[in-house]
Amino acid sequence: MISDKIPAPAVARASAILDLLARTGSPVTLAQLAKTLQLPKSSLHGLCATLEQLNLITRLDSGQMTLGPHVMMWANAFMARLDITQEFFASWDDMRVLPEETITLSVRDGAEVVYIACRNGKHPLGLSFHAGMRMPAVYTATGLAMLSTLPDSGIRKLFDRPDYAWPTPFTAKGVRDTNELIAELQTTRQRGYSMDHEGVREGMYCYGAPVFDSHHPEAVAGVAVSIRSLEANPALEEHAGQAICKLAGRLSERLGSWRAR
Repeated sequence: MISDKIPAPAVARASAILDLLARTGSPVTLAQLAKTLQLPKSSLHGLCATLEQLNLITRLDSGQMTLGPHVMMWANAFMARLDITQEFFASWDDMRVLPEETITLSVRDGAEVVYIACRNGKHPLGLSFHAGMRMPAVYTATGLAMLSTLPDSGIRKLFDRPDYAWPTPFTAKGVRDTNELIAELQTTRQRGYSMDHEGVREGMYCYGAPVFDSHHPEAVAGVAVSIRSLEANPALEEHAGQAICKLAGRLSERLGSWRAR
């Protein structure tokens, strides 16, 4: 449902269409768009026609729609602005710490994280990360790390909205409400890095840290390392946490953050 309080509703509706096509990952019909977005077909028809002319969506012979090629220009521009994906891999390799484990780099999009770089390790986790993957921020190590840089009031503003529905847990280990989330984030701030103990996948532990740039008080990205829970012990967890903090510090320095100095 698109809020009526947004200054330019047509822009919000167009964005919602693109978001839905991105999340779905498969062709969508006009009827499916109307049902999911709760918008009249008459309005969607004009919006989709405009988006098609701009190459933001592609209409297949079947009438179904997918994301268009123009979206890649925006994606490439965004990746070029960050310019940290290569540094992400190079720095981790240079550190020579936990080289066979899975590492991820993500950014936050509201209440979700979007993975922009991933290297799946040699040790199977039962889950393969890939660029473009989205997950609820409240269950992931990178999401918790980035959220920990917001004040508690900002967390409540983000998650206590009337139009926000708490995401369905992946396992029995994820946080269940805003109060529990705030308590977890307070612990994360004190520890210096986040911990996801089977919140995303049973048998997988992840440790995350926030990445900062030169002019935002909150994190602009998050990094994480994942290990198998069967191999975890206090010493290894501390080792993983400190390693990911070091990586986050290197990336923050690359982005000009004063926090890395």
